[in-house]
Amino acid sequence: MRNAAFLAVAALLLSAPTAVLAQSATPVPATELARSVDIPFEAFTLDNGLRVVVHTDRKAPVVAVAAWYNVGSKDEPRGQTGFAHLFEHIGLFNPTENVPGGLMEPLRAMGATDWNGTTWFDRTNFFQTVPTSALDQALYMESDRMGHLLGALTQERLDNQRGVVQNEKRQGDNQPFGLVYYSLLETLFPPGHPYRHSTIGSMADLDAASLEDLRQWHRDNYGPNNAVLVLAGDIDVATARRKVQQYFGHIPRGAANEPAPADIPTLPARIDTVMHDRVPNTRLYRTWVVPGLLDASAADLQVAAAVLGGLNSSRLDNALVRGDETATSVGTGYQAFHRLGLFTVTVDVKPGQDADAVSRRLDQLIADYIATGPTEDEIARTVVSSLSGRIQTLEPVGGFVGKAVALAEGELYADDPGFYRRQLAALGAVTPASVQAVTGRWLTRAVLATRIDPGEREAYAEAAADRAPAEPASALAILPREPMPAVGAMKVLDFPDVERATLSNGIEVIYARSTTVPVTRVAVEFDAGVAADSATAPGTQRLMLDLLTEGTESRATVELAEQQERLGATINAFATTDRTGVGMNTVSANLELSLDLLSDVIRNPAFRSEDLERRRNQQLAGIAQELASPGGIGGRALPVVLYGPDHPYGRPASGLGTVAAVQALDRDDLTGFHQTWIRSDNARIFVVSDRPLAELTPMLDARFGTWAPPAAARGSKAFDVAVPASSPRIVLIDRPQSPQSLILGGLVLGVTGRDDVVTLNAANEVIGGGFLSRINQDIRETRGWSYGLGGGVNLREHQTPYLVQAPVQANRTGESIAVLIDLYRAFLSDRGVTAFERDRVIKGNIGQLPGSFETSANVLNALRSNALYGRPDNYWETLGPRYEAMTAEAMDAEARRALGRADFVWVVVGDAATVRPQLEALGLPVEVREAQ
Repeated sequence: MRNAAFLAVAALLLSAPTAVLAQSATPVPATELARSVDIPFEAFTLDNGLRVVVHTDRKAPVVAVAAWYNVGSKDEPRGQTGFAHLFEHIGLFNPTENVPGGLMEPLRAMGATDWNGTTWFDRTNFFQTVPTSALDQALYMESDRMGHLLGALTQERLDNQRGVVQNEKRQGDNQPFGLVYYSLLETLFPPGHPYRHSTIGSMADLDAASLEDLRQWHRDNYGPNNAVLVLAGDIDVATARRKVQQYFGHIPRGAANEPAPADIPTLPARIDTVMHDRVPNTRLYRTWVVPGLLDASAADLQVAAAVLGGLNSSRLDNALVRGDETATSVGTGYQAFHRLGLFTVTVDVKPGQDADAVSRRLDQLIADYIATGPTEDEIARTVVSSLSGRIQTLEPVGGFVGKAVALAEGELYADDPGFYRRQLAALGAVTPASVQAVTGRWLTRAVLATRIDPGEREAYAEAAADRAPAEPASALAILPREPMPAVGAMKVLDFPDVERATLSNGIEVIYARSTTVPVTRVAVEFDAGVAADSATAPGTQRLMLDLLTEGTESRATVELAEQQERLGATINAFATTDRTGVGMNTVSANLELSLDLLSDVIRNPAFRSEDLERRRNQQLAGIAQELASPGGIGGRALPVVLYGPDHPYGRPASGLGTVAAVQALDRDDLTGFHQTWIRSDNARIFVVSDRPLAELTPMLDARFGTWAPPAAARGSKAFDVAVPASSPRIVLIDRPQSPQSLILGGLVLGVTGRDDVVTLNAANEVIGGGFLSRINQDIRETRGWSYGLGGGVNLREHQTPYLVQAPVQANRTGESIAVLIDLYRAFLSDRGVTAFERDRVIKGNIGQLPGSFETSANVLNALRSNALYGRPDNYWETLGPRYEAMTAEAMDAEARRALGRADFVWVVVGDAATVRPQLEALGLPVEVREAQ
């Protein structure tokens, strides 16, 4: 019998206000959730073959512009791996024939949000969400990228982006387990198979890419007949048709890309491979090549993966993490590509356990799962969780996961923008028998079993130290076209009205309404944060927070996880630097039942001994993993260097603590922290919902209004601890075999989060904030030494730091610090903000305001930050006039006042044998430390 809970699924997102579903004592069926939502669209095709999909959504004066090309890394011939991604960089970051300054400047000046480009096996895309009044300019630029790019592509620009991409590769490869994916692909697929190589490509092929190679790549793949253009937002199809014809209609058809056949290979026999990496624990992988996105079995594979190792209540979690506790984490995923997919299981073996025994146990668990299949309840929980997650990710019109993505994927891969309907209908039709049949068909084949053990990495294939001089290429003719249109008048931000209520016990509720999707977001926030963690027992709060969602006095761990899945709810406990919170997202139809769980988690944690020991071991594993990662090592070191060990801000942001402290914690420590900080007289509740506050207040009062504070004294934080005197120096932390160095710079400012930092932040955009900042343009775009870097005011409630983060190739570490020092000092002296930079920053900041609060998550975060920093409810609406009145002189003065000489302390995580001589040549004191 087919799953009756989901047969009628039609679509996923509203363009009009959501239909209100009545509250129920039982979870609302998935069919009822699905009927409340829809993504209407219209489509047309230009004479040159460009397919266009239009979705109207008037909730904000913005339009998502997404251009998807039917070309990805699977289309790359031998010797040209990485070309699709390299050309994405060229299209994204370089000038076109009629936008000689590049697209990034006008995109920033118009206030574009969610702009980027990505490449994967099957496609390349470029996207941005722009103010409605800037749509003509955005379409002009997108069409120039499609039809007028090659004349602006030079050898110098190719070389710059080549260096950036190679640093992107180094940055990924430098992470723990960063080399595994290459091995998986090369072992699973035979030579010549389109999916055998990674999207990032090889260093050697990137080195060999010539200007003529890249020109031909564009000619072969970037014609309008090989593309899909989606416009979603404040636009209708008649307007879209006229504008798209105006800007894209003249571009001639290009070559038709017909991707090579890509069969689903089966290994002749099980393959066991062993690799080594500088990691703290063994990780096991099991991988199969399976059918892809368009196959009838895709939904069954999705459900199979979720039940086996994707849900919080998954089979592998219950058996290996919660059961025999031989693993600290597990995961199962189904990656559905156009022509095939990958089904992957991962297990992080608990340190001290027999990895061979865990490997055998894993194989047996998978075999048992294939033999028995999932239950009806497991499928139902997966369906509701999937539906809830999809609704929430499709709230924005564009970006990485918005409605434009759903429509573009459907048109590009299935010739149907409404393909998501078929996907959801298939998800609703999944049964235990269908999953069992699909797993029996595909997961009983020979598996690739990969094991990563701690140890020295295998040899790393670096880029060539010197490339042969490029062959001269003839210049191409530039085809003139009409000038780029100007941006029209911008609409001012209309931030949602903020309302308040007070519960019976005095807890304040701060609320804003968002009716785009039938979702409610709640954050119960406490004045604590990582800053409240114990200096003598760091890691206490993190362990306490992890245990909040592990069970209550009336709900065991698995029961709590399963109830969230049935409701389409997620509850998470978290800590920022200054605040601790418990958040909940849920479909509003199940709001009351979800609030029951939220209240129980916050008020009645069980802190069971078995849960405590398991989570303690996971936290210890997390510390070890943090000490294996460049970012983790640097993130643990820098706060102590800047603030000292006794200051509340002298703790790593992760809050994981130290091994000795976490090993010594007991239940009394956790209950004591909970009673001191997680209490009604230290709480504030933030809500963004499609339901009115008058309806929500009684629900909240029934669950939190009777909550009385405990007898214990409420906690306080000692911000009167002196910050150590700062002097420029370098702290080097050795991480051998690192192809990249992570440079962190820091300086504690005489600024707090409750000060007015609007002018300072605007000034910082010129030197450190965003893609167009001087430091990123110099070190990334001009020199090609980094994939991306930035610096900015890292706002705190109290003493605020300025932080710089710069991952750079190892052999340029010292030079990069020298460049950073020179750029900041010049900016703070005789090379302040120019008139051009001032105008770009001011226009961009004004233009981006309406699109910055398109989603309920954005609005919730705005409410929380306003409360933390003591801002008025209309704070965001006041920014536009303030930006308009801001001068370059005022920006310079504020930057110089706050940053002084920018005498940063530098923390460098890298291979000391390579970088120490470079650092010593800078003339600054160098201290070498171990990661701790």
